[in-house]
Amino acid sequence: MNTKLTLTIEQKIIKKAKQYAKDKNRSLSDIVENYLKILTKEEHDQKAEKLSPIVKSLRGSFKIPKEDMNYKKELRKRLEGKYL
Repeated sequence: MNTKLTLTIEQKIIKKAKQYAKDKNRSLSDIVENYLKILTKEEHDQKAEKLSPIVKSLRGSFKIPKEDMNYKKELRKRLEGKYL
């Protein structure tokens, strides 16, 4: 559902923004809406999880076979198989 929003912006900025939207064949409302979506998504993502670069690079590289898997038992089993 779309809702009308009133903003107070400098006339010079509005003029440039309208020209930019026209050049891109988009509406100014669409550009502002997408920009706000990006802002709120990034904020949400930052709050949700702060992962180190190494962990981020590994994310999604393997899947846990079961939801009820006990990772400590699985780790012990694999380490025993590797070193014993």
